[in-house]
Amino acid sequence: MKVQEIILQADHLRLEYGRQLVAEDLNLTVRRAEIAAIIGPNGSGKSTLLKAMARLLPPAAGRLTLLGRDLWQLPEKEAARKIAFMPQSAMLPPDLTVAEVVRMGRLPHRSFWSSFQAADEEICRQVMELTGLLSYARRPLGSLSGGERQRARLALALAQQPEILLLDEPTTYLHDIHQLELMNIVQELHQRLGLTVLMVLHDLNQAVRYSQRLVALQRGCIIADGPVADVFDSDLVRDLYGVENEIKAVEVNGHVEQVFFPAAVCGEV
Repeated sequence: MKVQEIILQADHLRLEYGRQLVAEDLNLTVRRAEIAAIIGPNGSGKSTLLKAMARLLPPAAGRLTLLGRDLWQLPEKEAARKIAFMPQSAMLPPDLTVAEVVRMGRLPHRSFWSSFQAADEEICRQVMELTGLLSYARRPLGSLSGGERQRARLALALAQQPEILLLDEPTTYLHDIHQLELMNIVQELHQRLGLTVLMVLHDLNQAVRYSQRLVALQRGCIIADGPVADVFDSDLVRDLYGVENEIKAVEVNGHVEQVFFPAAVCGEV
């Protein structure tokens, strides 16, 4: 099997938030066209690691490389053309239309004086179509549901045409149906376009369903990293969350998935 090119790599990272040590000696490699999820309990360093890899938090020590180049040595616009980061929530003016929000994603591809080109408009149209927002283009954000606003944020990130998409708990605050809609879009983008995706997910079953690879963090350390089928089991869940559980094979839409059930759901007391 062909080994895919390394897009983003963390070597011996030490991460601090304020003066608090969050993680030390972290090593992580993300390869082209993979879709991976970072899981772990609250406070394990998941979002901090993702922000560091998005160039939003400088490491206290260690090195981050993007396509073999030091991430923090790259010009800001060049990094933004390669990495798109979607936070849990982003405060965008509610009177902006969907189209105006998506156009913001083209800023890394333009000089200060350049005007918006037909090619930019076409890219924005395509990402709105991919995210099911084309008919909402002239709607202000304030008129949309939470799920629709989150899809607009995703479309903004996609308009950057990134090499890698980083998602920080993208389904937080969304109702179940909107969570599934968003994750199905992310999965389709990966499958159709070969987009590389690294995401933090708090829902274990979503992480297993939508990822090829799991990275498990506990107290700032990676305790498991590999294909879902190899690393996801009851022992890992117990080690991460201290929860007695059962992993069951469940048929979903014609194929079998491994599903996590807490002990209480399994009938234990």
